[in-house]
Amino acid sequence: MHHCGRYQPRPISRREMLARSASGFGTIALAGLLGDDLLAADATGLQQLGTHHVPRARNVIFLYMDGGPSQVDTFDPKPMLNRMNGQSFPMQMEATQFNDNGLILKSPWAFNRHGECGHPVSELFPNVASCADDLCIVRSMTSKFSEHTNANYFLHTGLGLAGRPTMGAWASYGLGSESKDLPGFVVLNGGLTPPGGLDCFSNGFLPATHQASILKPDEYGMAYVRPLEADLTRQQRKRDLIGKLDAERSHGVDAIESAIANQEMAFRMQWAVPELMEIDGESPLTRKLYGLDARYEPTRIFARQCLLARRLVERGVRFIELTCPMVDGDRWDQHDNLKSGHENNARAVDQPIAGLLKDLKGRGLLDETLVVWAGEFGRTPFAQGTNGRDHNPFGYTIWMAGGGIRGGITYGSTDEFGYKAVDKPVEIHDLHATMLHLMGIDHTRLTVKVGGRDMRLTDVHGHVIHDLMA
Repeated sequence: MHHCGRYQPRPISRREMLARSASGFGTIALAGLLGDDLLAADATGLQQLGTHHVPRARNVIFLYMDGGPSQVDTFDPKPMLNRMNGQSFPMQMEATQFNDNGLILKSPWAFNRHGECGHPVSELFPNVASCADDLCIVRSMTSKFSEHTNANYFLHTGLGLAGRPTMGAWASYGLGSESKDLPGFVVLNGGLTPPGGLDCFSNGFLPATHQASILKPDEYGMAYVRPLEADLTRQQRKRDLIGKLDAERSHGVDAIESAIANQEMAFRMQWAVPELMEIDGESPLTRKLYGLDARYEPTRIFARQCLLARRLVERGVRFIELTCPMVDGDRWDQHDNLKSGHENNARAVDQPIAGLLKDLKGRGLLDETLVVWAGEFGRTPFAQGTNGRDHNPFGYTIWMAGGGIRGGITYGSTDEFGYKAVDKPVEIHDLHATMLHLMGIDHTRLTVKVGGRDMRLTDVHGHVIHDLMA
């Protein structure tokens, strides 16, 4: 594996220099850790590729809605469902996950218009609705998969199979982190691991330094983040020994280079993560804005995630993904009990997401932070059984805000039942291409040669959707 020919060769790495020098690893590494920038190549120890054009977004916050929210119950109202509720579905039905297809099912929630733009938003999201003028609602999203695991791989990596780098890993690989003490790609785990598991956050064939660092929204952030040693000196001696042994065997081998960089990052994170997680200094107004004192525990969990996402942006972390908290019932995957299931999930995320958007905007960070709200697919406009909805990849809704996005607009549309995208359909590859473009990256040029072929997040597909941009 090596970088494609469009980039200059990587200069000698810090580890290669140390392996060839007689100065000793420990002294130089310690000096770098104490702040001598001249002795460090970058925050990860590996080269960053940089941007291809002026970026609109410096950071991405990806709000992953695990399970697939229903487009016709959230941001894509369909009056036809009200008129034909309880009748047979007149369009040809595609094969569904469980093929227990029932009659047309209207939305249990009313839609009201919000903001100067007049976005219709479901009663499920009264707080997000107050940010309507910042939202670019894409109603014509499509996927190639109707099963959770494959759809999650596709959403995260551009391929419906395990093993490819996730979009956060590509962003980290291309741009690195602006923080010396935190990685470029962080996942804030609310309690639900997506179907497909940790491969949804994998570095794939990219260097291991670009895999996600998974933090929990509690006081520690991650297991074993606090040093076990009684003093810094003892821990440093251990690291010196490991570093010397690794340097003797490194000679540019990625696995060892990445292990060294990860060990150094872990060392710095032992001090950076506790400070990140210490939110007692946030004002009472900020805590109330996010819902940190809400009665519903899942709301409090996701509120902390959203607040930590803002703090990570402030510290220069490039790509942050939030997973959903566990609620009463299932994730956004209501094959039955649609009303209670979607209400519980919306109750968990609505106030924290609105708080995040307003806080970012109030601090002048929204203009340079791209926020994306998306699940792996949508739901059917006809019932599964009598009171649920099955998976629907043929036309569903996501939204984007900040980071160069045109707020207050809708893009594309589904048919009158909300079943299939009929105007300006958007593929996952298009979403990835647009996200990378906003970060200053040409998706066709961010490539890595693997097995003799230039590989990229968008494979041989993807078009930047300029109509979404301000």
